[in-house]
Amino acid sequence: MEQFFSTFSARAIWTPELILILALISAVYFLMITKWRHRLPDAEPVPVKRRVYFHLGLLGVYIGFGGPLYVLGHMMLSMHMTAMAVVYLIAPPLLILGMPSWFFEGLRPFKLLRGMFVAVGFPLIGLLSFNAAFSVYHLPGVFDYLLTNEGLHNVYQLGMFALALLMWWHIIPRVKTRFHLSELKQIGYMVASGVLFTPACALIIFAGEPLYATYTDPAVWSQAIAYCLPPGADIPYSLLSGSQSLTFLSPTNDQQFGGALMKIVQELVYGIAIGVSFRAWMKRDREETPKVVHQEYEMYEPNAQ
Repeated sequence: MEQFFSTFSARAIWTPELILILALISAVYFLMITKWRHRLPDAEPVPVKRRVYFHLGLLGVYIGFGGPLYVLGHMMLSMHMTAMAVVYLIAPPLLILGMPSWFFEGLRPFKLLRGMFVAVGFPLIGLLSFNAAFSVYHLPGVFDYLLTNEGLHNVYQLGMFALALLMWWHIIPRVKTRFHLSELKQIGYMVASGVLFTPACALIIFAGEPLYATYTDPAVWSQAIAYCLPPGADIPYSLLSGSQSLTFLSPTNDQQFGGALMKIVQELVYGIAIGVSFRAWMKRDREETPKVVHQEYEMYEPNAQ
């Protein structure tokens, strides 16, 4: 680990630019829920737990798009998959849970935003687009091309993050829209998403040989790792293999471990979400049952003479 910190600069390891951006988002969030809150109709105080959810989501974004794990992800696929699991499966629901519902209600008057959501808000679009983008990303040729082109990689990652938010919105809606899903449909939605998520993980787990030149070909790896180094710095080939290597698994085992880790995290997160939806379904059913019984009793009650 000492070799890691001595090879890469503090800027590459800790990504201060991303910290600054997330700090600004946090500041705007606090202004929105405090000083600016009274500008929106029916705005209520935001509970502490929602504030915690939101900032845990920001932390997830940092872990996925910056910090030491991002650099390690250029040397080990398992680290890259861990970062992706955090930023696409854990951070989006936390960010959505952290936002007050009155914020989204306040966006309704903006016709452009409303029109954009009508265009892309259909649940099937969120379900298919995120899982398709995730699967395409892990095709060997696409993966290696993106990892060696920093600009395109960043654009693709941000686009996939936006699609992840769209997918999770239908699972954790903060306000009712024309596309609102019942709890039963939310459960089916998550099951379908888990099925669509599986092929990419299966490809990585059962390939039997390394799929990505980024982690096996020094020439390709040098292009990918160069974006984590100061301009003009020598490529630390010793970190890829040898006694100073930071990898503790063979490329094949690392690949299998990364795919399995991603699938396990997805199953755990979706399992929790399904449990929450099922609980909400049961709660609503219990609340509605007495009303139905009361209405039926009134229907068949004899008229008083």
